[in-house]
Amino acid sequence: MSSNTIANLISHQINKEAHGPVSLRLSSKEISPTPAAQRLVDQLSQLYIQRMGKGFGSFETDEASFPVQAMIRRHLNDASVDFYTLSCQMMQHLQTRLEQEPLASGGYVLIARVKADGSDYLLFTILSEVMGTMLTNDLDIADSLYLDTANLKVAGKIDLQAWQNGTERYISFLRGRGDIAHYFKSFLGCNDVVVALKETQKLVQGLSQFAEEQQLAATERDQLFERAHQYLDELGNASCPVTVAQVAEQAWPDAPQQLQSVLDNQAVEISDGFVPDRRAIKPLRTFKTKAPHWKLEFDRSSLRSGAVHYNPENDTLVLSNIPEEMRKELLAETKS
Repeated sequence: MSSNTIANLISHQINKEAHGPVSLRLSSKEISPTPAAQRLVDQLSQLYIQRMGKGFGSFETDEASFPVQAMIRRHLNDASVDFYTLSCQMMQHLQTRLEQEPLASGGYVLIARVKADGSDYLLFTILSEVMGTMLTNDLDIADSLYLDTANLKVAGKIDLQAWQNGTERYISFLRGRGDIAHYFKSFLGCNDVVVALKETQKLVQGLSQFAEEQQLAATERDQLFERAHQYLDELGNASCPVTVAQVAEQAWPDAPQQLQSVLDNQAVEISDGFVPDRRAIKPLRTFKTKAPHWKLEFDRSSLRSGAVHYNPENDTLVLSNIPEEMRKELLAETKS
């Protein structure tokens, strides 16, 4: 049984070829939540979760230029606009954005308000139509047009509950090709400016989460972190942006898809396109902590070499091979 409850659902059509004009074919009513509609929404919701390379952000503050937020507010808060009218207003705005993108093409726009597992969100998808094959009632072979859900390229999601609660980021969208990402992000009015430090910290957390989920041995974890650190440090030094797919390829080359699926998880929400903050990747190579009377930093490899030994029974760290200068200072201090 589906955990998605369709609150509202509608489909409109955009007619456009590359370098051609844009026209709309608006539906006259909402779609009833039939079993077929439920299957489609469930499929699109799952495909969206699985798709990698998303951008995340919040609404732009300039509502005159980016009016979707105001449209949704009038629908949700003021109740002055019903869902059907909201969808038509959005389509008019989408037409304006598409007219600024000569290479973009049209398709069927499906807009759904879905409630699932305590969340409440709007899902936008633009689907194309492809020719397939079917068997008729007489078992003859015939052509059949169907929605090409397998090639979902243009989609976005607005977490309405997170938006109303003032969460920092509540919009996501498929980055896809640059032109697609640009016009669709502009249509949503999504500001996806990312703070490199925060994104790098989340990336490091994602790598640690992957190591825990895979139950990697200590040496495998060290190798994973070392490869990731070296690659991210090089990018940070050269001021080059990072993508999750590239990190997965470099850090876990034998099975990059495994790592990428964790880093692209909706709960992690790592955006592509930021320059790694070299300060934030230090935990991949070193442990660093402090207490009221001391500070300590050491390489992860020292735990394997024996230079640092942790005893979990009495919760103590033993440091070996103390530098001569420090040894003399400690001896002098203890004698006094």
